[in-house]
Amino acid sequence: MAERTKIPQPQLPHRLVLDERSTLTVTGVTEVLRFDERSVALKTVRGLLLLRGEGLQLKQLAPEGGQVTVRGTVSALGYEEQRAGGFWRRLLG
Repeated sequence: MAERTKIPQPQLPHRLVLDERSTLTVTGVTEVLRFDERSVALKTVRGLLLLRGEGLQLKQLAPEGGQVTVRGTVSALGYEEQRAGGFWRRLLG
């Protein structure tokens, strides 16, 4: 399990590109909240982005552009409003 990585920068454009369910590139990331082989939580300029899958690896972290690349098998992704408690329980099922 990895620790939080803060990416300091001004407001960035937000874009998701998922290629063959195996490579996801996200721009507009302001903070990597959590990642492991089965889940990734990214704070973006458009909200909290949650990913689930298998064999997930953080392959690229470009702080200057707020870009993150995740490789592995992506089974689900979605946005969630940050609420008090319970979000990790919903993320991990």
